[in-house]
Amino acid sequence: MDVLANLLFIFFGRAIDVSLATFRVLMLMRGERIRAAMTGFFEVSIYIMALGRVVHHLNEPWKIIAYALGFSCGTLVGGWLEERLAVGYNLVQVIPKTNSGKLICLLRQNNFGVTVVEGQGRSGPRHILNITTRRKELPRLLELLDKTDPKAFVTIFDARRTKGGFVELYKRK
Repeated sequence: MDVLANLLFIFFGRAIDVSLATFRVLMLMRGERIRAAMTGFFEVSIYIMALGRVVHHLNEPWKIIAYALGFSCGTLVGGWLEERLAVGYNLVQVIPKTNSGKLICLLRQNNFGVTVVEGQGRSGPRHILNITTRRKELPRLLELLDKTDPKAFVTIFDARRTKGGFVELYKRK
């Protein structure tokens, strides 16, 4: 039973520490240095405890396998958490294929700030719509775009930080 408990500790310790590493990197990318540092403290503490149970017993392949499986599982869980937390903002750039005026009105009616820029495409003048939104709102935005103009060209950028503008006003409400 002691062997099984050790294997489970190694597996879950590694899964948790890799998940925390994903969260820590996400916080760093969003400029949350204090939160990232606190997460790093727990991440590395768990990592050292799990690693210590493996390094002193390299002749026991089950511990190495538990360590590697925990890492893989932690990668999956970290990715899943990152999607669910959806921390931060995206800049979505849209080049409508059809009636851009209708799309602009619809987006604004749905509380998306839209900045329209005139561009020149291969077939003539085009509108370029810039929309900065919370990552949590991205699925709703993409659904509106798909319903209104499914052939629109859409590019999604990660916005590290935002200041001012409609997103700021909407955030306070």
